[in-house]
Amino acid sequence: MKKTLQAFVLLILFFGFTACDSNKKSSTKETETVSNTNTKEIAKTTDKATEILQATIQAHGGKLYDQAKFQFTFRGTNYRFKNDGDKYMYSSYRFKEGTSTKDELANGTFSRKVNDSTVTLSDKKQASAIGALNSVIYFATLPHKLNDKAVNVSFVEETTIKEQLYDVLKVTFNQDGGGEDFEDEYHYWINQKTKKIEYLAYNYQVNDGGVRFRSAYNVRVVDGITFQDYINYKADVGTPLKDLPALYEKGNLKELSRIETQNIINLNNL
Repeated sequence: MKKTLQAFVLLILFFGFTACDSNKKSSTKETETVSNTNTKEIAKTTDKATEILQATIQAHGGKLYDQAKFQFTFRGTNYRFKNDGDKYMYSSYRFKEGTSTKDELANGTFSRKVNDSTVTLSDKKQASAIGALNSVIYFATLPHKLNDKAVNVSFVEETTIKEQLYDVLKVTFNQDGGGEDFEDEYHYWINQKTKKIEYLAYNYQVNDGGVRFRSAYNVRVVDGITFQDYINYKADVGTPLKDLPALYEKGNLKELSRIETQNIINLNNL
């Protein structure tokens, strides 16, 4: 009788362990399936974003950016950029009230000259000067810099603005190499026919934050590279970037300024 009871208990334990093991395997398989599905979805989104971005860069100038050397004027300051593969040199020059100031950023090394004499800036002022110089060149040469390693690009959606179809890309930045404004988020609306950026928007965190929306105009191609100006609009802080085109079409965004690049010269032709 005792042997029979012991055998019965062992049998129950065996089936119990077997059931638990089966449930664990089933649960593991379900988790792996969900994980694999999510990974595949992310991969698809990333691949689509990369494909769209590369087509956009090609439409705006493509490989011509790699050896580009241009000069232009923005808000009274003269800017130059020279690309040589992975190497670059950006500079700005302004003359005001008898004082000339030249900033130069060459492959990450910054210098400033005032009336031809080199001056040393505090870390804070130097970071601000680098940010200002990078920002002007960044917008003037869009979408060239979106190929940088610190840039993360993902596909958001297809949408319609003024009866025209657009692909929407989201751009964020890594802290390492993303500059002082690495926490900013951008959206780009790319015309599906021309493959060019016609609208962009971003939010920023400094000075209590803000949201901006830009509409391109005065598009011109200079020796194969596209330059365009932008009308700069303001939206309420916290407005989702995806909502901005609808607000724009309704006329609910306030114009703040015009982003205009003037007197564009291809220095490679001189």
